[in-house]
Amino acid sequence: MNLSRGKSIEITDKPLFDEYFRQFPPEISELTFTNLFIWKTYYNFSFVEWEDHLLIFSQDFFKRHPKSFLKNSDAIFFLPPIGPNPLAIIHELFSSLKPIEIHRVPEVLIEKLRENLTTQNLLFKWAEDRANWDYVYEKEKLISLAGRNLYRKRRWLKRFLEKYQAYEFHLLSDDWLEACRDLQIEWCDLNECRMHEDLLEEQKAITEAFDFYPKLNFRGGLLLVDGKCIAYTLGEKLNSQTVVIHIEKALIDYEGSYQAINNFFVKHCCEDVNYVNREQDLGDLGLQQAKESYFPHHMGKKYVLFKE
Repeated sequence: MNLSRGKSIEITDKPLFDEYFRQFPPEISELTFTNLFIWKTYYNFSFVEWEDHLLIFSQDFFKRHPKSFLKNSDAIFFLPPIGPNPLAIIHELFSSLKPIEIHRVPEVLIEKLRENLTTQNLLFKWAEDRANWDYVYEKEKLISLAGRNLYRKRRWLKRFLEKYQAYEFHLLSDDWLEACRDLQIEWCDLNECRMHEDLLEEQKAITEAFDFYPKLNFRGGLLLVDGKCIAYTLGEKLNSQTVVIHIEKALIDYEGSYQAINNFFVKHCCEDVNYVNREQDLGDLGLQQAKESYFPHHMGKKYVLFKE
């Protein structure tokens, strides 16, 4: 396999990626063109088509982000192969390339690996990647917030509705991009993005999303109070049953703003699905507690494949 044929992800590659995802619907939040495109600089992604599969990889990700590798900082970072027989391609990758690690491998592939590989021909091992598990919720529960477990969420939403009766919710369009940009800048100032590498990288990704919004064609919504944008969210369809939310920002000085933007977006933008994927917690305890407080229907478990 010759990775030198790999090319960087560009906006003109969207039809190719979309066709692969149409034929082989993804289950993990990373595998949408929007997500891959806006984070392409952080990962330094390249891709190549090989034996009817799409391979997405980075040859220097672990060198630039040394805390991210599992076993070998010189390894090539791969995402799971996209195509008709990813297990065969995974086996071929470990046979022909070294060292490599394959990250964000969904549980369904791990189950197939257990069924099809024996200890004699197993070229690699796997480990849980808990920090990158996706939180997946039932759409109707996020809308109704029914039940004892979600009482506090209902209370916060009610507080928002009572306190800010002049609110407006709008679906994202070109007309509202600048309002969202302004809020993102304000949010970053309040959260001291310049002091945190991860928030700075996220800011770059969000800027890419806004800059290429007309061509990326993702979904979104924003919330106004007295004409000021106080919350926005960006998402898109992951598969026929699921919408994935990539970004959600709100000003916490507006009580219940996060609960409101979450509720309104799911209510108005997700009519054609049953589940909402709110991505991972990245090992951040605060994010973990916030995502668990909505009581996910299930976790989208992911693993790392590696060779010792």
